[in-house]
Amino acid sequence: MKTVLITCVYLISATLFTSDGRLELEEKDSLHGVWELVNQQMYEDGKLTETLENENGYRQVKMYSKGKVMWTRNDPSDSNEWFGYGTYSIKDGILEERLEYASGPMMKIVDTTQVFRFELIIDKNSYQQIAINNEGISTDGESYKRLE
Repeated sequence: MKTVLITCVYLISATLFTSDGRLELEEKDSLHGVWELVNQQMYEDGKLTETLENENGYRQVKMYSKGKVMWTRNDPSDSNEWFGYGTYSIKDGILEERLEYASGPMMKIVDTTQVFRFELIIDKNSYQQIAINNEGISTDGESYKRLE
C-alpha cells in the first residue's frame, strides 16, 4: 500500500511540475485571477532592446475569468481613459484576446486589430505576454504579477 501511495504522489508531482520547477496549469485556467503590470518591454527585430518600469503612478490591471478578460489602465500623464473587455483563449502557449468593447482611444485600435495575439510565458505568480506580428517576430511585451 505504501508503494502505491508513493507512486501516486510521484506521478501527480511529475505531471504538475516542469523540470524548471514552474507549475503547469491547465491552459484554460492558467491566467484565472487578477494581475498587475510590472513593466513593459520593447523589441527591435525580435530582440529585447529596452525594459520600461512603471513610473509616476502608472498602473494597469488585467482580470481573467472563465474565458473573459477585462483590463484598465491609469496613467496620470494621459487624460484619455483606457480599458477593455472581451474574450480570451490560450492554445499551445499563445494567448489571444478579442475585445468586445473598450474606451474610445482603445476602440480606434480595436478597429484595426481584431485579435491581439501574444506568446505567453507563465508561472504560478507571474506571466509575460509578448506581442508577435504576422511574421512571428516579437514587437513588444508586458510582464505581470499575480494580485489574486
